[in-house]
Amino acid sequence: MRCWAVVIVGVVVGCSSLVWGQGIEDIVFYDAFESGDTSGWWAPARVGETGQKTCYNAAGTVISCAGTGQDGDLQPGVAWPEPRFVDNSDGTVTDMLTGLVWLLDASCADLAGTDGDGKANWTTALTAAASLADGTCVLTDTSVAGDWRLPSRFELESLLDLEYSSPALSNAAGTGQWTEGDVFEGVQSLYWSSTSNASNALNAWYFSVDGALTTAGKDNSISVWPVRGGQ
Repeated sequence: MRCWAVVIVGVVVGCSSLVWGQGIEDIVFYDAFESGDTSGWWAPARVGETGQKTCYNAAGTVISCAGTGQDGDLQPGVAWPEPRFVDNSDGTVTDMLTGLVWLLDASCADLAGTDGDGKANWTTALTAAASLADGTCVLTDTSVAGDWRLPSRFELESLLDLEYSSPALSNAAGTGQWTEGDVFEGVQSLYWSSTSNASNALNAWYFSVDGALTTAGKDNSISVWPVRGGQ
């Protein structure tokens, strides 16, 4: 039997599937929560599935997954909800796995300082995301400047569906490959993250929708995909 602890203002009060923490607005699910000290408000990180269900041999040939120990065989991680993404009808999309809220228009050229394709250097990308608010990029979500931000590397990576490539993104249901408008619009090839490269701080990590993550000089012009929530 799995047991979850309910924590209210630092006190464990029972066994449930929900945990509320002081000052925490969102529901946090604790899987097999164990702690001798609840004051730190910690829980094990919930790593999602990659989406990969196909297995390959060393030559790249598709093979049966059974007994291979590959990702497609074991499919470890938190199972994706169905649907995976929900269009909120206000210019935003909620990822039901992570709780993150993404801008539906993934190439909005109205972001402050971006070019006609919604691209900018890294410094401008940070400020452009932070300045996003209701009334821009077809938003009607009542958000204000400061609600949105440039996503971290891990947040961008959480979008990937590694069953596919170019793009390695799923559709809204989480049952197939993304196509235009299902659920995002205008998805570009590359996106800045807010994460600098610690080994060379002149560079920052960026995300490629073919599934790769690498770094580039911060003066490069790369697309901006704002996110909010999930903190």
